[in-house]
Amino acid sequence: MANRFVLNETSYHGKGAIACIADEAKARGFQKAFVCSDPDLIKFQVTKKVTDVLDNAGLVYEIYSEIKPNPTIENVQTGVEAYKKSGADYIIAIGGGSSMDTAKAIGIIINNPEFADVRSLEGVAPTKNKCVPIIAVPTTAGTAAEVTINYVITDAEKNRKMVCVDVHDIPVVAVVDPDMMASMPKGLTAATGMDALTHAIEGYITKGAWELSDMFHLKAIEVISKNLRGAVENTAEGREGMALGQYIAGMGFSNVGLGIVHSMAHPLGALYDTPHGVANAIILPTVMEYNAPATGDKYKYIAQAMGVTGTESMTQEEYRRAAIDAVKKLSEDVGIPADLKEIVKPEDVEFLAESAFADACRPGNPRDTSVEEIAELYKALL
Repeated sequence: MANRFVLNETSYHGKGAIACIADEAKARGFQKAFVCSDPDLIKFQVTKKVTDVLDNAGLVYEIYSEIKPNPTIENVQTGVEAYKKSGADYIIAIGGGSSMDTAKAIGIIINNPEFADVRSLEGVAPTKNKCVPIIAVPTTAGTAAEVTINYVITDAEKNRKMVCVDVHDIPVVAVVDPDMMASMPKGLTAATGMDALTHAIEGYITKGAWELSDMFHLKAIEVISKNLRGAVENTAEGREGMALGQYIAGMGFSNVGLGIVHSMAHPLGALYDTPHGVANAIILPTVMEYNAPATGDKYKYIAQAMGVTGTESMTQEEYRRAAIDAVKKLSEDVGIPADLKEIVKPEDVEFLAESAFADACRPGNPRDTSVEEIAELYKALL
């Protein structure tokens, strides 16, 4: 069996990288940008950093901002109609996963109109054409949507998130500029950073993991562990480290999948609008404990990457506990809640467990599971 690996055509990294957007747009012969960005980023003039680059280069654009934190089918449908009217020929997605996921869905539907029913994109949709070219500019250090073949759209009618996986949706250019992340508040920095750590850990232990993906994930765990606390305090070093660490994690997990931390987090976002990173961070240690018997010696290397010393002399039980404790400590240090008591209603557990089991990330979990066992994991966090 061959292992496939899909990455961006081009990516730019470092302070001031957004200046490269104009050069890329001109070199590719693009005429008009459809700029996808959420209302808050526009309000606080984060989006303006990019549109200033376009203005200074004489490049034409139109802004689309009807994007929610957990983007919905309606956001995508409205965006498709706006794109058609705009006369644009490429998309610039500015924001976190919400902006980039919305842009991906719009771009796929424009070039694959037979998938105009957004629900038809769930799972691995057999699209034939690459999406509208996307230049992705992340403003959070977490989702890595700028380098992944995944996007998530909320079906508000059914209170569920649809995980869509499509090699045709990957942005052609990723511009990872830590200056675009400097205005993130502490809470969002912590949540998106723990989302990135979850990507790295789940990607490392997923059933599809192999040598190439392991390389990315272990490095991502190391970089994120070293820099997340600093990023939350808004240090330049922390911001730069997290910008890189979350991207490295994305390079890996996009190609091998995730597990039930994400499966359990997605329904929380759909039902309660819980920030995705917060949900992941709360669930991660509990699921790590559950998955431990199916992970061989991998927790030893997770612990090492997180700075734990003396792992070579530890028993399997000891290094597995050390890895879990290191995750708990990092989560606590950056202010993530320890449980789901303030989020989940006990009467919703059955629905949440059924949704999590049906989620596209669940088959990648290293330990086979069931609706009943996932329900017990939710209950353990109440």
